[in-house]
Amino acid sequence: MFRRFPRFVACHHDTNHRKGASGSPRRQISRVLWCALAPISRQLRGMATLETLNFDNKALRDLPVDPNPDNRQKQVPGACFSKVKPTPVKNPQVVAVSLPALQLLDLTPAEVERKDFAEYFAGNKLLPGSDPAAHCYCGHQFGSFAGQLGDGATMYLGEVVNKAGERWEIQFKGAGLTPYSRTADGRKVLRSSMREFLCSEAIHHLGIPTTRAGTCVTSDSKVIRDIFYSGDPKEERCTIILRIAQTFLRFGSFEIFKPADEDTGRQGPSIGRTDILKKLLDYTVSTFYPQIWEDHKDGDRQEMYLAMFREVVRRTARLVAEWQCVGWCHGVLNTDNMSIIGVTIDYGPFGFMDKYDPKFICNGSDDGGRYTYESQPEICKWNCGKLAEAIQDAVPLEKTKAELDIFDEEFSKHYTTKMRKKLGLRQKAFPEDKEMVDSLLKTMEETGSDFTNTFRCLSRMPLPGVAEFESKRSGVLDYLVTQCSTVEEMKKACSPRMDPRQLQMMMLMIQSNPGLLPALGRGFTALAGELERMEKLKELESETEVAKAGRDKEKWNEWLLKYTDRLKLEAEAANEKTVSIEAANQERVSAMNACNPRVVLRNYIAQNAIEAAEKGDYSEAQHVLKVLERPFDEAVPGKDIVSSGETKAAVNDEAAASASSSKGSNSAKPSHSSRTESYDGKPPEWSMDLRVT
Repeated sequence: MFRRFPRFVACHHDTNHRKGASGSPRRQISRVLWCALAPISRQLRGMATLETLNFDNKALRDLPVDPNPDNRQKQVPGACFSKVKPTPVKNPQVVAVSLPALQLLDLTPAEVERKDFAEYFAGNKLLPGSDPAAHCYCGHQFGSFAGQLGDGATMYLGEVVNKAGERWEIQFKGAGLTPYSRTADGRKVLRSSMREFLCSEAIHHLGIPTTRAGTCVTSDSKVIRDIFYSGDPKEERCTIILRIAQTFLRFGSFEIFKPADEDTGRQGPSIGRTDILKKLLDYTVSTFYPQIWEDHKDGDRQEMYLAMFREVVRRTARLVAEWQCVGWCHGVLNTDNMSIIGVTIDYGPFGFMDKYDPKFICNGSDDGGRYTYESQPEICKWNCGKLAEAIQDAVPLEKTKAELDIFDEEFSKHYTTKMRKKLGLRQKAFPEDKEMVDSLLKTMEETGSDFTNTFRCLSRMPLPGVAEFESKRSGVLDYLVTQCSTVEEMKKACSPRMDPRQLQMMMLMIQSNPGLLPALGRGFTALAGELERMEKLKELESETEVAKAGRDKEKWNEWLLKYTDRLKLEAEAANEKTVSIEAANQERVSAMNACNPRVVLRNYIAQNAIEAAEKGDYSEAQHVLKVLERPFDEAVPGKDIVSSGETKAAVNDEAAASASSSKGSNSAKPSHSSRTESYDGKPPEWSMDLRVT
């Protein structure tokens, strides 16, 4: 009865409207009843409104909250959270919404259409039941302990339990000052917020564990940013995103108990508070590792914490293996950016590789190259070691350190399995498969081949024995050559990253006093990288496009011959299982295309959307989001071509300067109105000038 009554009211409402009785008392009563009963109807159907989200803020009940309400910058001892409030912004406007993410909270598309939607998700209005707070944590940043950090630009809103019984923590990023903002303003701007919003959803739809992004809301409020610390500050629009995850606890959450660090002298604000450490561990295990809790809650607590640590190590190893397999770099793998439940967290200067380069650095401020693509597994394992140190007052360090080898085993197993799938090696595993992967990556590196497109195209090469095998193999070879870097692109990749004056000064310093080398630290690593690039650039001086293309074709032909031999074993294995070669090949193609994305969020795609949004056109951001939601689909003609027209005008000199990796770059970005590249094409040359810090 209750389920039907609101529909009766709605139907009655429509009848009155058709009769033109808009002003009748009967009509007015129907409208009142509809407004009153519609939310009840939605609740009965398991849906929620912004006013009826099912908040249950367990973190604030179970963990200590700072009793001091002062919101000024301060050290916060003895607490895991500080109460805060979002700072309102002027004229909030919705840039983009991820409906799949909001559905985790039981919100429907109808709620997104509300006039006050932007007000709620800018922080101008508080969601009923939310209880904003900022989380206190510490962290090792670029290998050095930095002491207290905390949520300087994010704030916990609460935890929503959906109709499926799932608990989702939601938080704002960019909503204003907290006690952990230090000298900053607690705000985020449109360009960085859009990148995080889009990539959170892109990583999810690639099948990689991650926090989610529900909304991106910008405003007319402004803050000043000097993007590259070049003395050229600009006003940018304050923007807020809604982030969703089971939890935002991180390795650094447990470092608030750390004693004074030997190198930096900094310490956690809650040093010696083993009681809070154990409370935090119990909360983490019981809430996010319920099976471990059930197995150990009545037994030895040390064994329970050790079991949790093992699982964190496993999840972290699997996570970074997934990143490696799609060519994605986090950019700032500090301990405060490592999730305690093994999901991707805190999207900053991330980047998908275009051309394959094991030393790829996506963060322009990582001058020492600590967080290169090839270093990510090693760094994540190092961070697991720091987590072990952080909880040593609850479980002895010798026990947790002994478990770190789990990381290497889990990473190797997951990475190898995923890479075999990417190459379509399904029927039977062989010891030589690792060498097949390694030789592929080596060929990609030598030719400067596009990472994403190379893997995607391999499904076009059929199993030997399929009709027209040789012609299709030839087509794959021709395509692979088109995905290799040109000589000019290779030269640009080797161009100096360090200011020439800085480079000259360091060279003179080393020549006059070699003993200074150990003191340079990250600076020496940066110098070594610069010298290596200079050497490569010198080698390229006499290179021609024709000669390089010829060698590239030879190298790819050599690898494809190895690949053909390996595929023959696949065909033989299929034959042994009495599977037809055509059926086995079709299954292989489908499986490969399901794990080799056609589209990833390349920097230039994000940049196009950002530039349009900064001019007030949010359609490109919304369109990119839709494409990223289906990254493995085949191309639909005309559906994912970069938008054109006045809404995506040419980049003016000012914008080009802010996006350029170096002043005086001669690489001009063409007008968007003349652009025709699709999201799955090889990136345009101008994209190499984009720099993210």
